[in-house]
Amino acid sequence: MTSVVDAVEADDEGEATDRDPLGEDRIEVPETEMRKAAAPAVLAGRVKRKLDAFATRFTYGR
Repeated sequence: MTSVVDAVEADDEGEATDRDPLGEDRIEVPETEMRKAAAPAVLAGRVKRKLDAFATRFTYGR
């Protein structure tokens, strides 16, 4: 299995390179947009916790 570090540090033939993976163009997302994108996952997590708590109380009578 190849780790991300190994994949970034090696060229196509497996030899080490001096390539800087952060020195090239990359996609950067502002924090406000990241929060908007993560909102559905956060909401789903909260709903799941509430459903789990309800199911536990219902099943075990607590």
